Amino acid sequence: QVRLVESGGGLVQARGSLRLSCAASGFAFNRWTMGWFRQAPGKEREFVAAINWSGSTASSADAVNGRFTISRDDARSTVYLQMNSLKPEDTAVYYCAATRLRPPTPEMRWYDYWGQGTQVTVSS
Repeated sequence: QVRLVESGGGLVQARGSLRLSCAASGFAFNRWTMGWFRQAPGKEREFVAAINWSGSTASSADAVNGRFTISRDDARSTVYLQMNSLKPEDTAVYYCAATRLRPPTPEMRWYDYWGQGTQVTVSS
């Protein structure tokens, strides 16, 4: 059974930091590209960052470039999202997802598995 379990969300003040984790099980994690997406209240889910299966290539949305970093630890079957210099507009539920595609795609339609999400709230 495939599982993606996010953790690390919470309430933080603006300019603070959080690190999200996503623990995967039930599939060959080291062969899958992993992504992070987020959904704010009243808005559509959007791409945040992705990292390819080998960890050699990553991509991120313009809104988080220079502030968020995605990484992976295949030994732990875990993908991370380090979030620095947080802003109130980063408030959202953050989801991790897995895709068989090799490039770190921002397209949600290519992701096969999704976690339940973790809430991140940034106060001003």
